[in-house]
Amino acid sequence: MGEPTEIQSPGAERATTARGGGSVQSPGRPADGPADGAGASTALRGASGVRAWISAQRQHPARPKVVFELALIAISYWLYSLVRNAVPEQASAAERNAFWVWHTEQGLGVAVERSINHAVNSVTWLIVGMNYYYATLHFIMTIGVLVWLYRCHPGRYAASRTVLFITTGIALVGFYFYPLAPPRLMTDGHFIDTVAVHHTWGSLASGPGASVSNQFAAMPSMHIGWSSWCGLTIFFLAERKWVRALGLAYPAATLMVIISTANHFWMDAVGGAVCLAIGFTVTRLVYHRWAYQFPQVPVARQSPPQGASVPEQRPTPVGAGSRQ
Repeated sequence: MGEPTEIQSPGAERATTARGGGSVQSPGRPADGPADGAGASTALRGASGVRAWISAQRQHPARPKVVFELALIAISYWLYSLVRNAVPEQASAAERNAFWVWHTEQGLGVAVERSINHAVNSVTWLIVGMNYYYATLHFIMTIGVLVWLYRCHPGRYAASRTVLFITTGIALVGFYFYPLAPPRLMTDGHFIDTVAVHHTWGSLASGPGASVSNQFAAMPSMHIGWSSWCGLTIFFLAERKWVRALGLAYPAATLMVIISTANHFWMDAVGGAVCLAIGFTVTRLVYHRWAYQFPQVPVARQSPPQGASVPEQRPTPVGAGSRQ
């Protein structure tokens, strides 16, 4: 005879399932509960990983890849030029603002720009040199300091570069909302346009280049903003005292140049310095440390694989902050 067959009552399977704490899955139906949980867990882990990466970059920023950095700088400068030159040239508002600045300086007793402009213009070799200085050196020096930071201070590069980018971004807001004619373009201001008089090349402020450059983007002065960033970077991070002294001399010389060539007022220079101060402050809030207080070499490179070497951690000469 055949083996006995077990007979279960209709509710037996449900009762057994309930006692075992399991669940019944109908044939062909996917178990979507655990899948949803796994997806949420993966998303949480991903978000946590992003937050951890951002936190690590804020505390110990790594030097970017050179290709990425070159592309970022090129795109940023292209956008800067695009926005700066796309601002409507409001001639009447720009000249009105220029006269307000000039009269304010006269009231404060610091309106010496015209006297300096006329005095320096009488020395041909000096003013011609200043014209070329104004047209070229702020690009050369800024790029040179960026390259020096990238190669010799990789741990401080990202934060220091961020200061420069924020400073420039704030300047674009000033260009847009406060058009300002430079002294050389003031009607009846009696300033000398030294580029036009001496026919020097390379400046977009006068001559043929004026048609492709916004002539009323004078406030704030990025010649001062960028040169001060270069000067402070050199002062805080260079090793030799004479190099640090030259770092401080650079923005001072730039100030003399922008006044002598009648491209800016004193107050434009103050505006550039204020933008730089904001750039440093915002970067401090982002990274929780001043730009020059990071280690010279990124933390990730201080513990290399066995047999590899770590670049020497040179101290900061003026005590800008701990190297660790």
